[in-house]
Amino acid sequence: MRKDIKASCQKRLSRIEGQVRGLSKMVEEDRYCIDIVTQISAVRAALRRVEEEVLRDHVAHCVEHAITSGNKADQREKIAELMAVISRSDR
Repeated sequence: MRKDIKASCQKRLSRIEGQVRGLSKMVEEDRYCIDIVTQISAVRAALRRVEEEVLRDHVAHCVEHAITSGNKADQREKIAELMAVISRSDR
């Protein structure tokens, strides 16, 4: 993973970690259910953005490298991995 992407992801994940702690506190304080669900949706959206950033970096480096290397087995493997992770993320 490129250094700038890694730093960006770590920053986002730290923010998400704080959001999750906030959610725990909301549950502990018996906050209104809809407010909790709203915050859960915000955390899920933030995680999706991190996932997209990591996938974008993976395609730009790992998949691109496999394509330019000319190694057919590596190309098939990287594409299969990418398709598997994309199909899992839709669930």
